[in-house]
Amino acid sequence: MNLLLLGEDEIDSTGAARLTGRRHTHAREVLRVQSGQTLRVGVRGGRLGSATVVEQTAEGLQLQVTLDHPPPPRARIDLVLAIPRPKALKRVIPAIASLGVDRVVLVNATRVEKSYFDSKVLAKAFLDELVDLGLEQAMDTVAPTIEVRERFKPFVEDELASWTDAKVRLVPHPTAAQALRPTTERVVLAIGPDGGWIPYEVDLLAANGFTPVTIGPRVLRVEVAVPALVGAVRG
Repeated sequence: MNLLLLGEDEIDSTGAARLTGRRHTHAREVLRVQSGQTLRVGVRGGRLGSATVVEQTAEGLQLQVTLDHPPPPRARIDLVLAIPRPKALKRVIPAIASLGVDRVVLVNATRVEKSYFDSKVLAKAFLDELVDLGLEQAMDTVAPTIEVRERFKPFVEDELASWTDAKVRLVPHPTAAQALRPTTERVVLAIGPDGGWIPYEVDLLAANGFTPVTIGPRVLRVEVAVPALVGAVRG
């Protein structure tokens, strides 16, 4: 944890805040904080800064907070992501938050197990915890918007045009003829499941403005593909 992430409602008008729960446990047992120590903090959705430890007890951590600079720039990338297996999703969501992705829609696909949509990982509270882990790692405060769609074709045909304002639309696919090249434009990436999109899905995305691109012939697991593709887009 490189950043203690606070909710706006946890800081009063004088800048005082009290930490309990997971963050307090981490500060006490991992960071081994002492009174007078300064920590990096941020407000979810807001600014970054520092906090002085006023008091540290078994019940909580009393802080005096100063927020004096903005979060890091956004990646200006949105993701259409075929939902991976739950264990992989637990790793992918923190990575997405760390990378500064703006919006994510988790969609169905032919090679997605239908049981994945019943996983507790998709519960909002669980996703929020995973996002917080990524923000804390990257010292960021701005969470990606995460949505779920169980029907791929209706989302692509009926919603996608208004879901993202990205003009550059790319569908990474190992057998695509065109190599993915870095761009400074806003981008939406359609990343398939571990086994890849089937040809029908690639064709449907292409019919809705997506250009098939490749970063090589290897078929990557989703948790590898996401950071690799985000890095390739931004160079």
